[in-house]
Amino acid sequence: MGKSGLIHGGNQVNGMSCIPDSLCIRDKIYDGKQNWLKDAILQQFCTVQDKYGVNSHAPAVLEAKFLQNVIQEDISSTTQGNLHECELCAGMNGVNVVQNIVSSSNHTVMLFLSALFGSIVVSIVKTIHKRRIQSNKLCESDKVLQIPSAKISRKWSKRALLIGVSIGLCSSGCIFLCMYADVVARRIENLANMCDERARMLQDQFNVSMNHVQALAILVSTFHHGKNPSAIDQKTFEDFTARTTFERPLMSGVAYALKVLHSEREQFEQQHGWKIKKMEAGDQSLVHDYNPEKLEPSPVQDEYAPVIFSQETVKHIISVDMMSGKEDHDNILRSRATGKGALTSPFKLLKSNHLGVVLTFTVYKYDLPPNATPEERIHATLGYLGASFDVPSLVDKLLEQLASKQKIVVRLYDTTNHTSPIKMYGSDFTVSGDLQHISSIDFGDPTRKHEMHCRFKHEPPLPWSAIIISAAVAIIVLLVGHIIYATLNSLEKAEQDYIVMRELKGQAEAADVAKSQFLATVSHEIRTPMNGVLGMLQMLMDTELDTTQQDFVVTAQESGKALINLINEVLDLAKIESGRIELEAVPFDVRDILDNVVSLFYEKSQAKGIELAVLVSDQVPDVLIGDPWRFRQIITNLVGNSMKFTERGHIFVQVHLVEELKRAGNIFYDVSAQNREVLDDPDNMKLWNTLSGLEVADSWKSLENFRMFKTSTGETDTINLVVRVEDTGIGITKNAQLRIFTPFMQADSSTSRTYGGTGIGLSITKRLVELMGGEIGFTSKSGVGSTFSFTAIFKENRKGPGDIKRYYFEPTPSDFQGMRALIIDGRNARAEITMYHLQRLGIHCNLVATTESAFSALLEACTSSKSNPNMVLVDTEAWGKGSGFAFYRRLVDLQLKGTHKSSEPMPKIFLLGTSISPAESDYLRLTGYGDCIRKPLRLSTIAASFRKTLGIGVTRQHNRDQSSVLQSVLTGKQILVVDDNAVNRKVAAGSLKKYGAIVTCVDSGNDAIDMLKPPHTFDACFMDVQMPEMDGFEATRLIRSVEKKINDMIQMGEVSADNYGNKPHWHVPILAMTADVIQATFEKCMECGMDGYVSKPFEEQQLYSAVAHFLETGETDPTS
Repeated sequence: MGKSGLIHGGNQVNGMSCIPDSLCIRDKIYDGKQNWLKDAILQQFCTVQDKYGVNSHAPAVLEAKFLQNVIQEDISSTTQGNLHECELCAGMNGVNVVQNIVSSSNHTVMLFLSALFGSIVVSIVKTIHKRRIQSNKLCESDKVLQIPSAKISRKWSKRALLIGVSIGLCSSGCIFLCMYADVVARRIENLANMCDERARMLQDQFNVSMNHVQALAILVSTFHHGKNPSAIDQKTFEDFTARTTFERPLMSGVAYALKVLHSEREQFEQQHGWKIKKMEAGDQSLVHDYNPEKLEPSPVQDEYAPVIFSQETVKHIISVDMMSGKEDHDNILRSRATGKGALTSPFKLLKSNHLGVVLTFTVYKYDLPPNATPEERIHATLGYLGASFDVPSLVDKLLEQLASKQKIVVRLYDTTNHTSPIKMYGSDFTVSGDLQHISSIDFGDPTRKHEMHCRFKHEPPLPWSAIIISAAVAIIVLLVGHIIYATLNSLEKAEQDYIVMRELKGQAEAADVAKSQFLATVSHEIRTPMNGVLGMLQMLMDTELDTTQQDFVVTAQESGKALINLINEVLDLAKIESGRIELEAVPFDVRDILDNVVSLFYEKSQAKGIELAVLVSDQVPDVLIGDPWRFRQIITNLVGNSMKFTERGHIFVQVHLVEELKRAGNIFYDVSAQNREVLDDPDNMKLWNTLSGLEVADSWKSLENFRMFKTSTGETDTINLVVRVEDTGIGITKNAQLRIFTPFMQADSSTSRTYGGTGIGLSITKRLVELMGGEIGFTSKSGVGSTFSFTAIFKENRKGPGDIKRYYFEPTPSDFQGMRALIIDGRNARAEITMYHLQRLGIHCNLVATTESAFSALLEACTSSKSNPNMVLVDTEAWGKGSGFAFYRRLVDLQLKGTHKSSEPMPKIFLLGTSISPAESDYLRLTGYGDCIRKPLRLSTIAASFRKTLGIGVTRQHNRDQSSVLQSVLTGKQILVVDDNAVNRKVAAGSLKKYGAIVTCVDSGNDAIDMLKPPHTFDACFMDVQMPEMDGFEATRLIRSVEKKINDMIQMGEVSADNYGNKPHWHVPILAMTADVIQATFEKCMECGMDGYVSKPFEEQQLYSAVAHFLETGETDPTS
């Protein structure tokens, strides 16, 4: 090849020739193909006598037909490669021009160095100062390391006069680094270009070889399997592969293995006259050295792949079963399942130390569509064509053609296992810095990864220009170099200390996680026996005890429940800290959840005389999608915290949409505007317009900082709630506010002794709020109270109420729709709460402040066309001193005088109050009041009082004793209890026997399957879900499977129902016993065939709800 002029499209620019050497390789291959094709056409009439006595135009005609397409593909790929190489050459020439420009610019830099020295010094000073500021900010953000700025300032002030000189030394280093970096960058760029080009050409040549192998597979499919008799035998295959060896210069041999099933093995071996041999070792690289006569027969297996045709160079592998070698076995399975070529990992080739790979193509019976399934491909498989590649020879030939003045050293790796890459080519070398480039190579098998690592063969020359210029500057400032060194060393020391502190912080966090996991494990182990203790105490309470003993048992049971609650809190905290807690996404009713929370604190609020109230905005949807249990837990924790620290006044829970507050500002009852207004009071007491008349802490300032109030969500089905819990307790001091959300921390040491608690409730609450995508904040004033506010994100429900019966959803009573009520209350905040509950019942409300105003409203209704109210609700404060009874007597006088409409009954009067004794309630009823409703108000208690007083909606027997109902339902019933824990079995059996059930206990799922195999006499089964060997879920699946089989046999008439207890259909109710009642567990119970669940230990109401549906005979739920 010439070195000047235009050679194969190469360009010569500025005396530098760019010759794509790869064109020579392709030209030689193309010329060989053209010459061979001419020979094949000339010989197409030369017939070859095969073993069947049939004249076949082989291999010339086969070669001419099947390799002509391959040649055309190579011509196309060669043309594209030429274009790419020309572009690369142009790019290389452009780089050379840039290098010349940069070289000349270095002289210009030297000329203007003295003029720019001052600006360089200033720039470097700013850089060091910026680095110090960033280091300080980094330390401050993590709160791990703080650099004392005063100390640094003193150091810099002592060296102020020497700063300029010391910066000069840094400038010399920067000049050297910039110039050296430019040299290295150009060197790395050249290395990357050459490495990428070699990798691409290697990949192209490998792909060309793959095309020939695939064409050979098509040849076998068409003329061996497609002809009867076959047009190919071993001699033909040898001749063909020998004459086409130049098409596969990178291969050491090709062979074809036939797919043989075990049922076809004997016939196959008789037909070929030899036994199928096996590989003696898992490493297929040794198979080439085997003597087939000495190999053992292949062991019995479902499928074999014996070699029937091979190239002369690998003829010794005929009869060897490729499926008996691990690498070949995996290769075959991948190839036939995908329909593509599959490569093995590198191995040593025959009689050489070179590493190579085996490429396998699958031969199918017929053409398959691209989207054929693996099963279809396996069914259509006929055999496998394999070819081995000599990778070192391939790379050597490539590098010989691409030799240039600045040579590079390459290494080829198989990086399929990135932890243990296999070197396929190249000698060991050590690369420092960035003078190494890695190019990825795709050999057509997506499951295997290959890389080419390149470096320059020679070390780069020293950058003398950079050394001379930087040394000249460095000599000037050499005397003060130690000052710059000390400064940099100080910064480096600070950064190292920061890293050490980060590591210590990580170790502390890991220890905290270990602590959480330990607490979770211990708490779970404690909870199991505690459930047994509570169950036994409940059973003990049902025995004959005197008053003192009964008090002891009740105290022990309450203490046990308190311990269980503490354990549950510890478990929640451990789950949150370890990241193992997951939120549910189920539909639920927010209003029912708040009613449920109110019922939990009913007794405590009554005992303390605290007014507890809830209010949900009418803009909040009835049903949301989220985690009702965690949402309830958050509100319960906040209300419980307020209840603990509040001795007078009120606790008020409000729920609104974030969008409401954005549009109207603080609409929490307009508290921000009204709670500072002092109301007139006849006793000259200072009253605030709040729920109880006491001052409260305003939370609007904390809400303003929530991100939901600053940004808007783009999701239309997202519901953003803001919840506010207000109390008039002792408040939180400013010092304690900083650690209020820290686990196990309280305001001070006396708080735990005075009020109890562990200090983890608020920490759990904060974590749960963050999991719900919200924020939590508070405002507090010592001696006034606290107000906690949080936001939470839910989804809007798209389904009907019928889908949410189980998730805190109770249908609202419809018996009071259209009724009218008159509310007498002088405090707007309190009256709005009463109106909220009545409006949920569909009652129209009218609000007045005093009894005089109420009497006037009633008189106006009597003398006009307006309807009289059905009920009058009077708050105890509005009732007044001695005026309450007078109000009722005035209503009676109104009726006696005939002023009241005779066609309408007198409205019933209800008294609302927090502290109303039973004696007062009875006396009020005798004086004419309909009923006394004790606060806190909730929907169920209001509806029950209205039903009783108004005499409507009473269709069920509400006064029946629940225990007697359970007794009648369970008496004589055969119950099977399955639990691996003896204490749990005893508790469950005792709870059921208490109501007359006949209980049988077993301790494993296998025993339960035996006991419940039809026919049996059990009416129900209580199954523990967590048992060793076989859990309750698996046991239930097997029981349902047996029942289904017997039911199908009875239905089809294969067996008689008389043989199975004269029951035409078997289905024993199975109820899960578990302490985990989240949605995921419930769904898992339903999926395996269970009918319901009960929590441990049993409670009377839950037990009835669980068994009544299956065992009740004409009974109804007394609590419904």
